[in-house]
Amino acid sequence: MGFTFYMPARIFFGSGSLEKLGAIDLPGKKALIVTSAGTSMKRLGYLDRVVGLLAQNGVESVVFDRIQPNPVKAHVMEGAELAKQEGCDFVVGLGGGSSIDSAKSIAVMAKNPGDYWDYIAGGTGRDREPKNGALPIVAITTTAGTGTEADPWTVITKEETNEKIGYGNDDTFATISIVDPDLMMSVPPTLTAYQGFDAFFHAAEGYIANLASPLSDLFALKSIELVAQWLPVAVRDGADKEARTQIAFANTLSGFVESTSSCTSEHSLEHALSANHPELTHGAGLVMLSVAYFRFFLGRIPGQLFEDMARAMGEDLEALPAENRPEAFITALKKLISACGLDELKMSDFGIVEDDIPELARNARENMGGLFELDRYELSLEDTMAILKAAYR
Repeated sequence: MGFTFYMPARIFFGSGSLEKLGAIDLPGKKALIVTSAGTSMKRLGYLDRVVGLLAQNGVESVVFDRIQPNPVKAHVMEGAELAKQEGCDFVVGLGGGSSIDSAKSIAVMAKNPGDYWDYIAGGTGRDREPKNGALPIVAITTTAGTGTEADPWTVITKEETNEKIGYGNDDTFATISIVDPDLMMSVPPTLTAYQGFDAFFHAAEGYIANLASPLSDLFALKSIELVAQWLPVAVRDGADKEARTQIAFANTLSGFVESTSSCTSEHSLEHALSANHPELTHGAGLVMLSVAYFRFFLGRIPGQLFEDMARAMGEDLEALPAENRPEAFITALKKLISACGLDELKMSDFGIVEDDIPELARNARENMGGLFELDRYELSLEDTMAILKAAYR
C-alpha cells in the first residue's frame, strides 16, 4: 500500500483553457516558446494566440521552432543557447509530446553547463546531476498522447549514436499545464490513433509494472477505460468534442500513471525502433509491438492484472473459463487496434528488417535498461529478441 505522489503542476483542463494563459500568474517575464518545425502551430493560429496571450499577461516571448517528431539532442542544445542569449526566464512547450519534452530538456540545459548527455543515465550518458535545476516550464499540449503535461519525463535521441533515452527529475515537471481539447480537434485520424495508443500503453504498462501502487492503478484503469471507449470515436470523427475531451482526460491520467508508476520494457523496445528509424511515430511502434509484448507476459505475471484491464476495456469475462480470462485483454487490445484502423501496421513498412532484431534488442537493453528492471518478469536477451520476432511483419 505504499506510494509516493508528487505532482507540482497546476493543470488547467477543459475547453477554452488556453485563454487562462493571458491572466494567470506565470513564472517569469520572458518566455522561450518551444514548438515543432512543422506548420500546424502557425497554420492553425495556435502560436500567434500563445504569443498574444503572453503579451496580454505582460510577458515577452522568443520562438524556437526546430523540434522534430522524434526530438534530438542538437536541438536541445540549440534551444538552450537561444534561451540564454535572449535572457529567457521560463520555457513554454507548445504542441505534442515532442515539443513539450524538448522544452523540459532545454529548460535543464539553459541552467546547466556542458552537454545534455552529461546528465543522461544509460547508453553513453554520464549520469551527472544538473545541480542548477531547470528553468520553470509551462506545458500547452495540442495532442492527447504522451501525458507529459502531468509527468517529469522527457525523451530525446542522441542522433550520432541512435540512443533514444528518457530523463526526468523533480525540476522537469511543468509548473503550469494547459490541456485544452479545443486545440486537438484538427489532429488527423491516424495521428489521433497513434497518440491515443501512446497514452493507452503508458497506462497499461504502468498497471503491470512492478512498482504499481493502489494510486497509480486508479489512474491507469480509468485511462484504459476511456481510451477503449472513446479513441475509436475520436478517430472516426475528430470534430466530436466529447470524444476529444475524454481522450485528453485519459492522456492526462496516463501522465499521472507515469508520475506514480512507470513504463515497462515495451517502451525500451519502441525507443530502439524509432531511434534507428526516426520516421516511425512512437505510438505506431508501440502498437506494432503490443500484442506480442503483452502476450509474452501471459502466464508469467499475475493473470488478474490482464483480467482487470480487459474488464476496463468492456470485455465480459464471466462467460469465459477462468484459465482463459487473462487472454481477454489480448482480444480487447486487438479489437481496439482494429477499430482505430491500425491492424495493418507492419515494421517492414518503416524499413525495419528482421535481421536488425539482435541489434534492436541490444539497443533497447543498453540504452533503456532501467525499464526492464520494472517488469514483473525478468526478460533475458533471448526473450527480448523473441518478442521482437513475434511482433515482426
